[in-house]
Amino acid sequence: MFALRDHPHRRYNPLSDEWVLVSPHRTKRPWQGQVETPTLDQQPAYDPQCYLCPGNSRAGGEHNPAYQGTFVFTNDYSALLPDAPPGDYQAGDEPEHPLLLARAERGICRVVCFSPRHDLSLGQLSPAELRAVVDTWADQTTELFALPTIGAVQVFENRGAMMGASNPHPHGQIWATESVPIALARELTTQQAHVERTGRTLLGDYLALELAQAERLVYANDYAAALVPFWAIWPFETMVIMRRPAATLADLDAAERDGLADVLKTLTTAYDRLFQVRFPYSMGFHQRPAKIAAPGWHLHAHFYPPLLRSATVRKFMVGFELLGEPQRDITPEQAAERLRVLV
Repeated sequence: MFALRDHPHRRYNPLSDEWVLVSPHRTKRPWQGQVETPTLDQQPAYDPQCYLCPGNSRAGGEHNPAYQGTFVFTNDYSALLPDAPPGDYQAGDEPEHPLLLARAERGICRVVCFSPRHDLSLGQLSPAELRAVVDTWADQTTELFALPTIGAVQVFENRGAMMGASNPHPHGQIWATESVPIALARELTTQQAHVERTGRTLLGDYLALELAQAERLVYANDYAAALVPFWAIWPFETMVIMRRPAATLADLDAAERDGLADVLKTLTTAYDRLFQVRFPYSMGFHQRPAKIAAPGWHLHAHFYPPLLRSATVRKFMVGFELLGEPQRDITPEQAAERLRVLV
């Protein structure tokens, strides 16, 4: 068998049932493409112009309370609305056609401020503060799951202007949708197939393998682990997997929530140390759908950071990646090693 670190090859992702092309020899190529301007990290503890800071007015005209911990509110410019009329829509004035389908989608979009401090991030929160964030995510999951029109709850954070964050204040979002999103539906299929075939969860088996090999492991405690998946697409992509196959954040007990907070703090701190910059990423938890039995579901989070070689050189998904399949240069093993030494 050829060495994966030396030759181009494809890797299979059993969670999404997709492939990724890995080209490790391309790390030697010179870069004359776009170079980003690093985001300045100097932020005040309170910004009177920030629409997320305590006591300030938001863009929609509402005033934030003088909150001291986490703060949740309905997005003033929600992508989804709870009262959209249900049913199928007709495209223009044309008769209904199976190739021109449109369907109403109801839902709720909320913003979660992690801290009243404008200048902090997840990795800079204290263990108790980060645990409070985990509890807020869990409470919101319980509340939204109970609504009759909600089919899935997506907890996520876009960090940094490079990933579309419009405000540096530490915050994330929760989108609760009527339907099950495509990525979640795909993972539901693969995880159910694995548990039916083996009696075990797919990510439980995968995590056991990664803990034994330790080659792609970044950090682990008794309750959760952070690793660069074998099939990672983004250069420093990681997954956080709970050791016990809980289905949702709300299912985690007190010790597991502490363990998850510890892994999140350690991982995001290592990210910031990698290029000595506040590391941009999109992160989100994949929980089981709200109204579908999912015996094989195993709670996990995905981190998708765009940086490639430095704080100023990012990975672009273009050309072959858009038209064929994803491709990466630096191997997952190399990425994990670079992150692991920073823990």
